[in-house]
Amino acid sequence: MSDEPASLAASPLAHQFDDLQQQREAGEMGMWLFLSTEIMFFGGMFLAYTIYRMRDEATFAAASRELDLVWGAVNTAVLLCSSLTMALAVHAAQLSQRRLLVSLLAATIVLGSVFLGIKGLEYHHKYEKGLMPLAGLAFEWNGPSPGHAEQFFDLYFLLTGVHALHMLIGVAVLLVLLVKAGRGGLLGEFATPVHISGLYWHFVDIVWVFLFPFLYLIGAR
Repeated sequence: MSDEPASLAASPLAHQFDDLQQQREAGEMGMWLFLSTEIMFFGGMFLAYTIYRMRDEATFAAASRELDLVWGAVNTAVLLCSSLTMALAVHAAQLSQRRLLVSLLAATIVLGSVFLGIKGLEYHHKYEKGLMPLAGLAFEWNGPSPGHAEQFFDLYFLLTGVHALHMLIGVAVLLVLLVKAGRGGLLGEFATPVHISGLYWHFVDIVWVFLFPFLYLIGAR
């Protein structure tokens, strides 16, 4: 059975564009503009974290040691692998390799889900230790400067929570692409949505590459 669909009645060119290249460039520009706003959004949170951290480096380092470095490193590896499968999925879509595209999109979804599952386990561990100062929960800190330690965990849950939300959105988008790819779409000239979604996925992965050292690697281990 051929990887290519038997026929595609619809044209990949939307009526408002002159040609496919113009359409692809418009789609990419729209995504890059969106990602630029995301960079400013995450940049503001990184700046707030840096300012609070400079007020008490020692306490932030002590609080960081309560995070699970192994799970953080595993999640980093998982996301790097998902970036690879996503890049290969874009390539498969452009070459009209339907079965490979479906397999790679599914692999990316699984890796993204694994990341979210591990993050959920980390959150549960913090909850059990009383280190989740959310929704009025008691914060239990036996070290010095409990106020600054609480600030660290506030920022930890804010940064990683917003990132996890972006991951969840990315997984939902890839699920839609997976369904369309399974029906024979998103191949060749129709591959632009896969490429644009790949840009978003890589951006979310890059954000985690910064979050991991910012949160898990500060201070002496």
